[in-house]
Amino acid sequence: MDAFAIKIRYGLIHLVFITVLFFLSSDAPSQRLNLKKIFRDVEQQTDVLINSLNKQKKENIGLMMPRTLENGKLKLVKSSDWTSGFFPGVLWQIYLYSNKNFWKARADSFTRLLEEEKFNSRTHDMGFKIFCSYGNAYKATSEKYYKDVIVQAANTLTTRFNKKVGAIRSWDHSRDKWDFPVIIDNMMNLELLFAATKYTGDSTFYNIAVQHANTTMRNHYRPDMSSYHVIDYDSLTGKVSKRNTHQGYSHESSWARGQAWGLYGFTMCYEETGLQSYLAQAEAIANYLIHHPKMPRDLIPYWDFDDPAIPHVSKDASAAAVMASALLRLSTFSTKNGYLYKKTANKILYNLSKYYGSPVGENMGFILLHSTGHAPAKSEVDVPLNYADYYYLEGLLRTKRIVK
Repeated sequence: MDAFAIKIRYGLIHLVFITVLFFLSSDAPSQRLNLKKIFRDVEQQTDVLINSLNKQKKENIGLMMPRTLENGKLKLVKSSDWTSGFFPGVLWQIYLYSNKNFWKARADSFTRLLEEEKFNSRTHDMGFKIFCSYGNAYKATSEKYYKDVIVQAANTLTTRFNKKVGAIRSWDHSRDKWDFPVIIDNMMNLELLFAATKYTGDSTFYNIAVQHANTTMRNHYRPDMSSYHVIDYDSLTGKVSKRNTHQGYSHESSWARGQAWGLYGFTMCYEETGLQSYLAQAEAIANYLIHHPKMPRDLIPYWDFDDPAIPHVSKDASAAAVMASALLRLSTFSTKNGYLYKKTANKILYNLSKYYGSPVGENMGFILLHSTGHAPAKSEVDVPLNYADYYYLEGLLRTKRIVK
């Protein structure tokens, strides 16, 4: 074989090798996200949801936001519900992608329904309610009204901070069970505090967020980097008194959405502070999740990694959506694992789009199916959930850097 033939042969081998790698990657044509089609379908679904909502609101005074389907019927919630901010957030995300003033007007209308929550000191869920709605509104418009609501909400949230514990109190209920409960979900509310410092220059909000994150990092995590759901503190001494779960399979189990909340929270904390300890924490959580032996091949986790009935249990698309959005954010900071995180996130979003999406016109207009809200209570199992839709759209926007 002459030299020219050898070059041709090895050139063809190299081409085949590169092609195989290309099609095995998450960016292969068969697994590329068609955002134009996805958001076209999302707009149609959201029209259906708003029409369904408007019909039902007439019969339910005070109920204003769609949360899920219950026995096939649309479940609406009050502004005080922890999930009330997600639907306005979905509308802002549609506007950010489409740039259609029609969606901006709808988003603004639903967002303003939540203004009274800026004074609600009975809940830690201020970030979920206000930052997912008003936070997106301010990012999209820079209008002072939205910023002022965010700052007031942050002031309200700080009233739940205990200096001795070094954390923000979560629930006020079940006082017979817990003295000062702090749940891993609470990491998601810190972004509101970081924003308030940026908007006002007052470092009080920032310092409380950092203390809460440090306390969570110190006490919520096991050696394998899985997280407990609920840590109960002695409010007088600040010491840990219990390590529990509320929504997981058991106190020592790994509740899937809780792991995703932690991943998202510490990734966000690193972006807001630049503290390397948060980046290391986020990467450790990401690696725990990605390489978990019970993570399904499609990367949509079962509701709890330690449910002994796996694989005959419900999955949680909401946990996957949170995970995907967080991994895309984390991929921009991680020099060692950035490609892995991005590839994993893209695969999650592709599988959610292809296999977990609602057919257009069905399911009262929700976007994703097969989420699990509170399995131990047999509540919201294998249903659509508004926060699954929210973080799914946020992840899609992050693939195009439309949001950070």
